[in-house]
Amino acid sequence: MGDRAAAEELTAEVFRIAWERVLKGGGGVTSGWLFVTARNLLGNHYRAMARLTELHRRITDELDRTPASGEDSAVLDTLDRLPVRHREVLLLSYWDGLSAAEVGEVLGCSGAAVWVRLHRARKAFRDLYAEPVQPVQHKQSEQSEESA
Repeated sequence: MGDRAAAEELTAEVFRIAWERVLKGGGGVTSGWLFVTARNLLGNHYRAMARLTELHRRITDELDRTPASGEDSAVLDTLDRLPVRHREVLLLSYWDGLSAAEVGEVLGCSGAAVWVRLHRARKAFRDLYAEPVQPVQHKQSEQSEESA
């Protein structure tokens, strides 16, 4: 994975699922159950990342060029920075053209829940799209700045 934020998000999701299971009286939340749940979520994450990579490849192939404008690149960069849950509902709705009921079937939720998730995903996209991308500084350059 290599992305600390994604790892933290996936870990939080495992424990959210476990907490919901306990609250519903499901019980059986053992360390083995947690590992299986984490493995399943990680598999979903890898599949989503593979789909996103394939999406980028298809866009480039279909256009037979790199993105034409900074706006194209900004949209793709914003999609990359979105949490998986937001990216997935946006891609299923807009890229794959699925209805809310179809997206709900894929994601295992109701059509009404899809509309809520889609609303939240759009807001998250707007917020990220509006904020400038911060360049990543390497620790070595930070250390050299501190010693200067």
